Amino acid sequence: MFDPDIAPSGTLLGLLQRGRGDGPLHALAAPRAEALAALEHCVLRDPRLDWRVESRSLYYARLYSDLEGPLDGIEQHLFHPDDLVAPDEHRCGLALSVLGHLAGYGRRDALHLLRRYAATGGCWEWALDELAVRDDENGLRSLGPDIVARFPATAEGDADLARAVREAYEPRPWQLWAEDPARPATAERVRKAAERVSFDRWQRQLRSAGPTPGWSVAAVLDWAQQGLGGYPAVERDQAAARCLGAVAGPEDRPALLDAALHGPSAARAAALRHLTDRRDPQRLDLIEAAAADGDERVLRAAVESLERLRDEETLDRAREWAARTDPLGSAAARVLARRGGPGDGDLVLAALRRTVQTGGADADGLDALIEGVGRLADGHVACGAAGSGAHTACRAAPVLRHVYRETSSSQLRGTAARALAASDPGFGSGFAVECLWDCEESTRELAAHRAASGDVRVLTQLRRLAADPAEEAEVQTAVRGRLSSGDTAAR
Repeated sequence: MFDPDIAPSGTLLGLLQRGRGDGPLHALAAPRAEALAALEHCVLRDPRLDWRVESRSLYYARLYSDLEGPLDGIEQHLFHPDDLVAPDEHRCGLALSVLGHLAGYGRRDALHLLRRYAATGGCWEWALDELAVRDDENGLRSLGPDIVARFPATAEGDADLARAVREAYEPRPWQLWAEDPARPATAERVRKAAERVSFDRWQRQLRSAGPTPGWSVAAVLDWAQQGLGGYPAVERDQAAARCLGAVAGPEDRPALLDAALHGPSAARAAALRHLTDRRDPQRLDLIEAAAADGDERVLRAAVESLERLRDEETLDRAREWAARTDPLGSAAARVLARRGGPGDGDLVLAALRRTVQTGGADADGLDALIEGVGRLADGHVACGAAGSGAHTACRAAPVLRHVYRETSSSQLRGTAARALAASDPGFGSGFAVECLWDCEESTRELAAHRAASGDVRVLTQLRRLAADPAEEAEVQTAVRGRLSSGDTAAR
C-alpha cells in the first residue's frame, strides 16, 4: 500500500480525504468551484490507507450528485496515456467506482464513460464489473466484440481470455456474450474460454501442491528454515507450525523446547507457534524470552501467538506486561482489550494513550485498544456513575475524540465512533450527527440509531438515506426502523 498525502483534518480537503461526515456538509457550504476541486482531488488521488477495506466511492458519488459536478476531470484522468502504458487499479479504481455509483443514480454521462473505458481503457476489468451490475443487456452485449478483441486469436491469447473469464468478479457480461446469437464469433470464443476454465480447474486439482516437509519434527523444522534460503525467500514458520501439529508427539517436546529457545530463526518461530497453540506449560516464558530477542521473525511469532491465547494464566501475565513499551507490552494490552475485565480498563487506556502519543492517530494496533476501551466502558457513559467502567469512560473520551478527528482510516474512525457511543454522554448530539454522512456503512448505521433529533439536519438525512437506492441494506433497516417507530430521539 502507498502512503497518501493527507491534508490537515480541519480543511475541506482533509475532511473529504478522510471520508468524514463533516466533509459533504462543509463542501455544500463552500464556494462550488473550491468544493469541486477538493472532491476531484480525492477521486483522482485515492486517499485511502487501505483501499481493500475502506469505503469512499458512494460517499464521493453522492457529493458529485449534490454539486452536479462535471466528469471532465475523471475522463482526462482515465484516458491519460499512462493508463495504457502501465494500467494501475490503484490509480483508476476509485474513479471507476464513483462512475459506477453515478450511473446507478441515472447519470448517463457516467454510464457512457464507463462503456468507453471498458472498451479501450487499461483497467477495463474494473469498468466491466461496474457495468455488470448497472448496465442493461443491450449495452453489455454491445461491448462483447471490443472486449474479446483484446485477446488475439492465438494460443496465448486464448489462454489470456480463459484467465479473464475465470477471474471475472461479475460473470454476467461473459454469460451474455456466450449466448449472444447476433455475434456468433464472439459467442464461440467466450464459450471455448469457459470450457477451458473448467478443464484448467480439473487439472489444478490433479497437480501437486508443491514442496512438502518430511514426516518428522526435525524435517519440518529444517523445511521451515530452508524457505529462507531460497530466492525469493519464503516464510514457512506458520505452515511448519501446522505441520508440527500432525507429526509431533509428547516425546518430541524437549527437541521443540530447544528449537524454540535456541534454534535458527524460522525453526524457532515455528516451534514457538506450535508450543503456544498446544498450550505448553512454558509457553508464556518462551514468549517473554522471544520478546527479548532481536530477531524480528521470532518476535512476530511471539506476539501473534500471545494474542491467540485466551486462558486466565495469559491474562494474569498480560497484566504484568501491559505497561511495557515494547511490542510484547503492546500485544499484552491488546489481549486485555479483547478479553480483560473491568479492572483492566486503566491498563488498556494507558496503552491507548501511549500508542497515540508515539505513533499518532494511525498507529498499528489502535483498533483493538479502542474497541477494548469501548467494551470496558460500555454502559458507564455517565461520569457520575460508580465503578471502574465509569472511570474509564470519563478518561477515555478525549483521546477517542482525537483519534476520531485525526485518523486517516475511515475504518478506525468508525471504531472510535462506536467506542465514543459507549463512553461519551455527548456523542448523540455531537459526532453521531456528523456520522450520518460518513463514508462507512457501519458508521452510518450507528448514527442512525444514536443521532439526536435536536439537530434539524438529522431527520432530513434519515429520510434521504431511507430513500437512496444505493444505500446499504443494514443502514436502511436501521433508518426505516427509527422513522417508522416515530422515535427520532437518540438511543
